Amino acid sequence: MCCKCYLELAKIRLTAMVLITTAVGYLLAASRPLAGWGLLWTVLGTGLAAVGASTFNQILEVDRDAKMVRTRNRPLPAGRISRGHAFAFALVTTAAGLGVLNELVNPLTSLLGLANVLVYTLVYTPLKPRTSLNTLVGAICGALPPVMGWTGASNELTLGAGLLAAILFLWQVPHFLAFSWLYRSDYARAGYRMLPVIDPSGRLTCLLIVLYTLALLPMGLSATFCGMAGYLFGALSLVLGVGFFLLALQLRAAKTNENARRLFLASIIYLPLLLLFLVADARPVVTDPAMAAQATPRAVDLPLIEFVGVVGLRQVEKRAAAA
Repeated sequence: MCCKCYLELAKIRLTAMVLITTAVGYLLAASRPLAGWGLLWTVLGTGLAAVGASTFNQILEVDRDAKMVRTRNRPLPAGRISRGHAFAFALVTTAAGLGVLNELVNPLTSLLGLANVLVYTLVYTPLKPRTSLNTLVGAICGALPPVMGWTGASNELTLGAGLLAAILFLWQVPHFLAFSWLYRSDYARAGYRMLPVIDPSGRLTCLLIVLYTLALLPMGLSATFCGMAGYLFGALSLVLGVGFFLLALQLRAAKTNENARRLFLASIIYLPLLLLFLVADARPVVTDPAMAAQATPRAVDLPLIEFVGVVGLRQVEKRAAAA
């Protein structure tokens, strides 16, 4: 069995993005000096779990993939590998990834990895031929790797993990809607209910693209105000966000494949640059007691449940005062 088949099952480009976002989450949450082995095991375990999820997805979609021009030459629909081999590969990579995370990172990160595999395989994949809401479920799956990187370093879910998840979630919607607009006839041929398929005019599709790119604008500033990054990142993220938003407006004004392709390519450039600037201008976690006394605490390190509770309590206090 050729190695190329397994590399295709792994969806290398998609997995590479998972590895990058996981590493970013780890680097932002990790204390200094950095534990290199911790980063390696977190990225490796998350990547293996992602490979397993992608393979399970292709096993379930083999018949529909055979109908699409874009996917019909994949190993399973092309008959270059059997479902049995693919299933064994998916099982081994998933088990290895979750095992690495549980034994060499921490159980919380392993649990998040298991949840991601299950949601991607048992919820997102079956929803694709049923409802256009599958895109939102897929976006949740794509938002979890940086959270796993964060928990891999800190072993807790904090505000910073939630902020990273929000950025990834919001980015994926315009990214994938632009992509599915370009391949809407292919998706329709396979019976997938992507939004551009059931919205032939593109009116709702482009409106959502505009709204989600607009929602991305304050995310970079939130990272600055919460102490995750400096003001330089806030400014650069705003510049990137405005450029992304303007391309979304351009697509809404003229719903052409050329504008959709331009937006899709811009989304591929936008996210790596945003994450690069975020890591480069990140405020490190201070663990030395002498330094911690002088350092400004990062709000992003507040436990997420505690943060939600504080916000809720403040709202109750405001309403009580108003009454």
